[in-house]
Amino acid sequence: MEKKKRIVIALGGNALGNTLPEQMKAVKITSRAIVDLIEEGCEVVVAHGNGPQVGMVNNAMIALTHEDPQQPNTPLSVCVAMSQAYIGYDLQNALREELLNRGIEDIPVATMITQVRVDPDDPAFQTPSKPIGRFLTKEQADLMAEKYDYIMKEDAGRGYRRVVASPKPQEIIEIGTIRTMVNSGDLVIACGGGGIPVTRQGNHLKGASAVIDKDFASCLLAKELDADFLIILTAVEKAAINYGKPGEKWLDDITVDEAKQYIDEGHFAPGSMLPKVQAAVEFAESKPGRQALITLLEKARDGILGKTGTRIHL
Repeated sequence: MEKKKRIVIALGGNALGNTLPEQMKAVKITSRAIVDLIEEGCEVVVAHGNGPQVGMVNNAMIALTHEDPQQPNTPLSVCVAMSQAYIGYDLQNALREELLNRGIEDIPVATMITQVRVDPDDPAFQTPSKPIGRFLTKEQADLMAEKYDYIMKEDAGRGYRRVVASPKPQEIIEIGTIRTMVNSGDLVIACGGGGIPVTRQGNHLKGASAVIDKDFASCLLAKELDADFLIILTAVEKAAINYGKPGEKWLDDITVDEAKQYIDEGHFAPGSMLPKVQAAVEFAESKPGRQALITLLEKARDGILGKTGTRIHL
């Protein structure tokens, strides 16, 4: 029997909707695409972002603090943990239902609340760059900056968002458990929102005020699980050079060296496509045979079959 292809799939937080009703709808569509891959004979591990959701949780906890002076401010690491659990809950239920609808009854689905160690001296703590929360107008953003001392930045022409530190993931704390579950045939949701950022203090893991980029966390997860494919899902079918300019070119199949050249030439927007291409390159060059794919959620199956998407390899 041919060994199943092992795939780590990185879902964007924006693809999960901005409200709970939107999320309930979104996870159904997402689950269909993931189970498509399972029907193609792939072993799938799911990681996801939480940009809009962690911002929503954070704002809700701030509102609680304002209502009840006895309630201390909730650390960002705890907000990430909350977002992991409620996104995982919706996602695992939708995946379970989709599997059963297709007559697949032997794949258990579970969410692992995952901590990811970061370096307390990571320079990212000095230059916050990771957008979280919903898009705001300039006026709303100025108000948030004034009221809560947030750093607000314009995000790719879509409006203003809060930005927080985004240190690089160094170690997935629960990797042993995740590996055991995946090896026994479970469909695992892990490293939600990039993982709960923690720093090591002796035997204690202390939450850090940050949101880890889910693309880099997914890359580390894929390497640790010895995956064949890392699929990074985006809002476009392929990555492009000269995007939105004369000479725009959609990328089909590129080598790691070509991708690095395009990164150096500044073709990918920081905070959106750039980390996706960087994570894809890091995974593809980590071992011969490994490939990364950047594409739309509904094109994931076609991408694996080599029909679409941007494929990056050695």
